Amino acid sequence: MIKDDLKIAVVGIPGKWSTEVLADEIEAQTGFRWVIDIEKVVADLSEPSVRYEGRCLCQLDGIIIKKISQTYSPTVIDRLEILRFVEKCGVQIFSKPQEIIRLVDRMSCTVSLAKADIPMPPTIITEDLDAAFDHVEKFGEAILKPLFSTKARGMEVLCCDDGKKAVKQRLKDYYDKQGFFYLQKKLALPGKDMGLVFLGGEYRGAYARVSGSDSWNTTIHSGGKYAEAQPSDDIIDMAYRAQSQFDLSYTTVDIAETEDGPVCFEVSAFGGFKGAHEGLGLNMAKEYADYVIRTLSTAS
Repeated sequence: MIKDDLKIAVVGIPGKWSTEVLADEIEAQTGFRWVIDIEKVVADLSEPSVRYEGRCLCQLDGIIIKKISQTYSPTVIDRLEILRFVEKCGVQIFSKPQEIIRLVDRMSCTVSLAKADIPMPPTIITEDLDAAFDHVEKFGEAILKPLFSTKARGMEVLCCDDGKKAVKQRLKDYYDKQGFFYLQKKLALPGKDMGLVFLGGEYRGAYARVSGSDSWNTTIHSGGKYAEAQPSDDIIDMAYRAQSQFDLSYTTVDIAETEDGPVCFEVSAFGGFKGAHEGLGLNMAKEYADYVIRTLSTAS
């Protein structure tokens, strides 16, 4: 199949930069453009069909999942299950929905990394309030993280110096909203962390997120800035092992250097383009489009 015959859609957020630049690159090479808002898709499992804007997704050659929601929640898994059904119709999806499902839930991602002996911050997962409080005291400072979140949204810093009553009340309030306690020791970081970029399992470069404010995290959402990074071979190897636990077409691995050595925070379910663009001058939207088109053309 020649690339001019390929029909490749992008599942993302219409109007958002990363979604649109990827759709631009696909259109430039194939002449076909379709951005799918997954919230408006209708799946009829008896027909079977999955439709959006009057067209059936099952008639596509490929789908790239760039974004499934502005924020993470269990709803994301339900949306991915619909795409898993589209995959059953014979449409190749980048990355595989079942692999993304393993990443949007922080618990699943953490357990997979721990099983592979990837260094991470000391982490406690429990439903027991007293045990959670004991570990806040043990850590001194801890970061309470929702199981479904992105860009540090919903995360809270707990400090034992705030007093037992105050910390326990915050934990109780959190549990009433979120359920599980996912606690990580707050580490002393050098004001930056790194995103290591992988396409088709191959390392493409690294960018840094540099804190631009007094925020405890370095996310762009909290004022951080992108810059080029030069990770060591050991850090690149760690990131490679981390992402290899998941069969992803494109991802970034978040790693920070600490006094006790580098630690991995997460493997991204989707992987962004802006960090590579602003920090490295790499057009990963084009490279990703090239990769998908080459994979589909070879398969045919």
